Amino acid sequence: MLAKELIRSQRHKNRLYTSKAQMNSIIMQLEHQLATLKVAGSLQKSGEVMKLVNQLARLPEMSQTMQQMSMEMTKAGIMEEMIGDTMDMMDDDDIEEAADEEVNNVLFQITDGMLGEAGSVGPALESKPMVTEDEEEEDEEEGPELDMMQKRLQALKG
Repeated sequence: MLAKELIRSQRHKNRLYTSKAQMNSIIMQLEHQLATLKVAGSLQKSGEVMKLVNQLARLPEMSQTMQQMSMEMTKAGIMEEMIGDTMDMMDDDDIEEAADEEVNNVLFQITDGMLGEAGSVGPALESKPMVTEDEEEEDEEEGPELDMMQKRLQALKG
């Protein structure tokens, strides 16, 4: 009799373990369903929000605005580049003038003013090409014609 009750209690124990496992499985399935419902609700709300954002954004108008902004930024970049180039060119002239002036000052100091009496040297002076004897003879032959042409040129300039 004791053996029979021991076997029955073991069977009840096994049934309780099985019932406990089934209950845990049901609890997990319910938690899974609850989580799925929460995700579905969040997706539905985010879908509504996306619709509202799309209505507010007006994609074609935004695209057109972005194109206009791109064109304006390109224009601004070109203008900035042109202004920069102009400023660079102006700076170069100023630097060259300052450098020429400094060279003249140094030469004046070195030569104790003797070089200053000789006159300025720079782009204002024109260099005369070397003339050969053949060219001198041609110049003498063309002298009157050349003089007349130079007078005409001076009259046009004057």
